[in-house]
Amino acid sequence: QVQLVESGGGLVQAGGSLRLSCAASGRTFSSYAMAWFRQAPGKEREFVAGISWSGGSTYYADSVKGRFTISRDNAKNTVYLQMNSLKPEDTAVYYCAAVRGGPITTIVGEYDYWGQGTQVTVSS
Repeated sequence: QVQLVESGGGLVQAGGSLRLSCAASGRTFSSYAMAWFRQAPGKEREFVAGISWSGGSTYYADSVKGRFTISRDNAKNTVYLQMNSLKPEDTAVYYCAAVRGGPITTIVGEYDYWGQGTQVTVSS
């Protein structure tokens, strides 16, 4: 069982930055590939960024490539999402997710555990 708790969301002006954190419980955190998803009102949940269990591989949605960076610290059981050059269209609830083993996947249904989400609002 893995519990995920996100933090770091908030209100920021366009062009600004935020850093999201996702703290995981459990001693097997390093066995999980991790990802960030987001969901805007009236829209489906979408993949943002993913990172392999070792941190050696990352993958980004085209919409955030070059602006967002995902990283992890297995010693701290934490995954991060550094978000720069934020745009109003980045406004959403951001969720952390974990999938045991395997490669990074962009498919919502393949993740085993989810956090409760943290709101990110970007004003124009």
